[in-house]
Amino acid sequence: MRPIFLSFLLAFSAFAADWPQWRGPNRDGISAETGLLSAWPSGGPKVIWRVSGLGIGYSSFSIVNGRMYTQGQRGKQEFVLALDVKTGNKLWETPTSRDFENDRGSGPRGTPTFDNGKLYAMTGEGTVVCLDAATGKILWQMDSVKKFGASVPHWGYSESPLIDGDRVIVMPGGRGASLVSLDKRTGEVQWKTGDDYAGYSSAILADVNGSKQVIALSGRSAFGVQESTGELLWRYGKIANNVANIATPIYQDGAVFLSTAYDTGCALLKLNPKGMQEVYFNRDMMNHYSSSVLIDGTLYGFTNALLSAMDFKTGKQLWKNRSVGKGSVTYADKHLYALGEDGVVGLIDADRDGYREVSRFEYQKGSLPSWSPLVISDGRLYLRDQDNLTSYDIKGK
Repeated sequence: MRPIFLSFLLAFSAFAADWPQWRGPNRDGISAETGLLSAWPSGGPKVIWRVSGLGIGYSSFSIVNGRMYTQGQRGKQEFVLALDVKTGNKLWETPTSRDFENDRGSGPRGTPTFDNGKLYAMTGEGTVVCLDAATGKILWQMDSVKKFGASVPHWGYSESPLIDGDRVIVMPGGRGASLVSLDKRTGEVQWKTGDDYAGYSSAILADVNGSKQVIALSGRSAFGVQESTGELLWRYGKIANNVANIATPIYQDGAVFLSTAYDTGCALLKLNPKGMQEVYFNRDMMNHYSSSVLIDGTLYGFTNALLSAMDFKTGKQLWKNRSVGKGSVTYADKHLYALGEDGVVGLIDADRDGYREVSRFEYQKGSLPSWSPLVISDGRLYLRDQDNLTSYDIKGK
């Protein structure tokens, strides 16, 4: 198939089963798929394929129209790559930046974002790149550290670019450029705002009483800005710790939930077009490297090493359980898919009244923790452990 025709096919909007960006279609860790297995066979779901060669790194996946996209690192080079979802075969691989080295695992952290036939990614050392999704050709790229006078966070840039209309929004963290909006076609700066250094979180969009806001969690605070101009609307420093602010904010019905670890806690803020008001702050949900999911008014997430349930509106803790150990959680078809960082995957009822584990299986992992969250797309469950990727059948017959 010719690249031009393939680019045309990839320009269409993602199908319902696709997972086009970090945390899925709505950046909330929720899959809309139904008809999935209500329990797994002994030993876990059927393995469709296993492949290696992704390179090292914690990047997750975006999946659109039968292709999956991620980032990796090999030697002194980071790259973006595309795989065929049916076979796991590599379709292309494009070098993007120099390597990122770290004692907690080297390589890229952010997930590529798919939009209208293009991919947008941020490497571990801060290069923002736009590629053609069909061929992997680089259309533009920018060293955001050099451009904005920023500093690479200790554990590397971990952000997955946010796309809205003609904007690609990222957090370099330089003075006057805590958050920036770039023209997604050219990489030119549209606006920049704030002086906070970068955290490890990815921004979200929220419609607050008809006013569109970008909500971000930096190294110093959570804040909201006017989407069209970057004007600061509110700022909340209580949720930030001095180590690592990581979890993606969760927005619903005029309120945003924020959570960090290192003995900090969680907060719910009621927003208005020009400000915010704290509804609650407590230490009953402390997301470390993963984010919670919000299902029917209940938050499910890891408070450090315990899987917990919390009422979204009141902050009341409903239950907690050791579950699969410290990990991350994805939701689909009435179940929580929990990935333990030490080699366990659990299928758990999404039930605010109590913890009930339906199935679990163990997987063979390497020396580093499994921090790339599970991805669900078209009846398949994808688990990445650094260089290795496994596709499981969770649809069955």
